[in-house]
Amino acid sequence: MLTSMISGLPVMRASDVTFPAEKTICITGHREKSIIPYRELPVYRELTIAAVKLMLCRYIDMAAERGYEWFISGLATGTDLWAAEHILKKKQVNSSIRLAGAMPYLRHAEHFSAAQKMLLEKVEQGCDRLITVNPDPQAFYNKGPGRNLYRDRNYYMVDSSSAVIAFIDGGRSWSGTHQTVNYGNRTGRLIKSFGLDDVYRIIDESGPDIREISRNIAFLDNVFDLPF
Repeated sequence: MLTSMISGLPVMRASDVTFPAEKTICITGHREKSIIPYRELPVYRELTIAAVKLMLCRYIDMAAERGYEWFISGLATGTDLWAAEHILKKKQVNSSIRLAGAMPYLRHAEHFSAAQKMLLEKVEQGCDRLITVNPDPQAFYNKGPGRNLYRDRNYYMVDSSSAVIAFIDGGRSWSGTHQTVNYGNRTGRLIKSFGLDDVYRIIDESGPDIREISRNIAFLDNVFDLPF
């Protein structure tokens, strides 16, 4: 039996797991270190990160409002774990919500910080399915056949879903997030995304007040009702 190296919980092989695609959505996005603060001023870094998290949570809420029940997180730092943490909170009040954690390989969290490992353990404990795309306990990124571990995880999440939520920065030429979104587009998935420009616009409208930012994000129209 495969087990997580973080929580010790059982891990399923991706090849043994299927999802109801019409009710399943996956989430992708950048890591915290990639977030450029509002007006590129370090004083706004924490505010910008908080606004990104609020926008991400709103998109997840929108998906749940429109009937998505299974949410797949790739368990990476930043967007993936922020999303998973919010989904755990939603599970407490909505019994139809389910969380799946899809790790690219068993040792993927070896270089996480102590705080990141603590959050990952909390998320794993709340997952309804914990999955690995590569079950080899010796697999490691960028060594031999490990070059495609993250790509395979990204493609697996998209293949298992009918839609993708993405926090994506259009100014970056390439990232795992771009790879996931591009694959989703090629395979006909519904893509609902936001970027830093959207976050900056909210801050422009709200001022540097996290309470006002939160209120304005909460009143955004549901993007799953839009025809684009």
